[in-house]
Amino acid sequence: MKELTILLGGPQGAGLDSSAQILTSAFAYSGYGVISEREYFSNIKGKHSYINLRVSSSKFPLALTYPIQIIGAIDAETIFTHFNDLDEQGYLIYNEMVLNEYLEDIPSIDPPLKQRLIKSLKELNLDGSVSSLVKYLKNDKDVNLVALNYSSILAEAAKKFKLSASQAARYISAIIVGAIAGLLKINEENLVFGLKRLFADKQYLIEQNTFISRYTVETVKKQYKLIDFESPKINKNELMIISGNDAVAMGKIVGGLRFQSYYPITPAADESFFIETFEKIKVNNKHLGLIIVFQAEDEIAAIASTIGAALTGVRSATATSGPGFSLMVEGLGWAGMNETPIVITYYQRGGPSTGQPTRGSQSDLLSALFASHGEFPKIILASGDHTEAFYDAIEAFNLAEKYQTPVIHLLDKFLANTIATIDVPKISSIKIDRGKLSLKNEKYKRFNVSELISPRAFLGETVMWYGGEERDEYGHTVEDSINRKVMYEKRMKKLELADEEIPYEKRAIYYGSEEAEFMLVGWGYVKGVALEAIEELSKKGFKGAYLHLRMFSPFPSNYIELIMKKFNGVKILIEHNYSAQAGKLIKLNTGISIENRIVKYTGRPMYTHEVIQAVEKVLKGENRVVLSYGA
Repeated sequence: MKELTILLGGPQGAGLDSSAQILTSAFAYSGYGVISEREYFSNIKGKHSYINLRVSSSKFPLALTYPIQIIGAIDAETIFTHFNDLDEQGYLIYNEMVLNEYLEDIPSIDPPLKQRLIKSLKELNLDGSVSSLVKYLKNDKDVNLVALNYSSILAEAAKKFKLSASQAARYISAIIVGAIAGLLKINEENLVFGLKRLFADKQYLIEQNTFISRYTVETVKKQYKLIDFESPKINKNELMIISGNDAVAMGKIVGGLRFQSYYPITPAADESFFIETFEKIKVNNKHLGLIIVFQAEDEIAAIASTIGAALTGVRSATATSGPGFSLMVEGLGWAGMNETPIVITYYQRGGPSTGQPTRGSQSDLLSALFASHGEFPKIILASGDHTEAFYDAIEAFNLAEKYQTPVIHLLDKFLANTIATIDVPKISSIKIDRGKLSLKNEKYKRFNVSELISPRAFLGETVMWYGGEERDEYGHTVEDSINRKVMYEKRMKKLELADEEIPYEKRAIYYGSEEAEFMLVGWGYVKGVALEAIEELSKKGFKGAYLHLRMFSPFPSNYIELIMKKFNGVKILIEHNYSAQAGKLIKLNTGISIENRIVKYTGRPMYTHEVIQAVEKVLKGENRVVLSYGA
């Protein structure tokens, strides 16, 4: 076996995220390529969560897919919820103490899902118990059952480390980690690497988790048929294991961030927590400049403080998600009026309102583009993977300062919470562009009309005025009609200049042959799944291409129009929203309408297997395919 997909499931708060991080690090340290994504409810503890983790011996996986080859179930709910995801001859790791539990007795399952599962079990003539379900999986799907007694394993740990039963129960996820490591023959050194990477200097956590994992590994190796998983062939001396949040945070730090504000919100907050961890960095035994991470009282204060910091001359950013961005909109307009270079990192989740706060979406594109009243230029870029997220975080600062305008950096929850192995970025290729700066000048005109982009001076260096009203060159409020025209055009024409100067290759990328039969057109996290689906479809004889949109303002109209007119195959929009919002922008900017659509708006990511099926449906004549796979 060269590649497999693993699902770890259990109640929120049971340590699944830690398990995924340990396993991801252990696989990567072993030389495998890994990608993992977390799906979780928005409650603090108790509801069902799961990690989908894909491991490859030959490449860095770009997307997730089904069916699953291994399910590691902490509880009965995981078995009921995901049994249909399990591949034939797959492996089910479960607690033998849950065999007598019944589906109808589990209160935490959402009612619609429970009714669908009850119907499924009845159709299989099962009595609704775990016992009947695992017998079905063994007898009808040839699934390998790995039945462990979780209580007895935890009791061994309690005895060894003199823990109470409740203390030992906190380590239940280590059993799943150990069982998977045992089945796949991951050696202990690599597993301990994963533990050390997660727990750092907390030696007692490393020791106790290692004990439970080792105990489980030995149990599994003695009692069960192990999986013949191919040794890794990737051969990388260095690689990174990062989430999307981490990638943006690292990019901001490398790009010279000095002020980051935020109000806690999922999934954006993790980025600020990361930056806070590294707010003091030493290089060659010398401190770099400090980074101030400011938790504001709300998002209005967050963007206001970001603007204030930017006016003092530091690279300044904030990070938020849908409801938080809505509160920031007035401040966004103020920054636009005052040509203030701020960066808003905008993580899209399921809306409207609170919507699905821990689920993903790409439904805020139009909202970001048209946010705030009046007209003013803003630059909007969107990242498609971890590497893009890193470089885009730096580029966002460069563009903000070069064109003195707000920059919105769009990501989605899928990318934010996905952990992946990637190549180490090339730091030597990074350029910092701080734009036009002004020397001390007693007659300084902040909005000097002799140049389209006036040099910036910083607060404290000279005298200048800022307000929300229309102004003259100094910043004083003026309502004169001709002055209004001059200032209005001065602001708006910066976007035209950006459109002329920003290369197309930074705004859209075409992957594949110009003679392809079909072309997927997408953005954001869709990139990985589109590229993998195209690769798999090529094995079936379909030649595909992917047009990846990276910047929506200024929109690369001429380049997109050129591609659309040259391409003779079937064009298909693929987006995580209902109305294919990027398609609307393509039509708005080029007049070209793409009628074929693959969309998903369940809050779960697109999976490779369902995109493959959807493309085949479109090629057979369907013009709208709605995806819904995933619990």
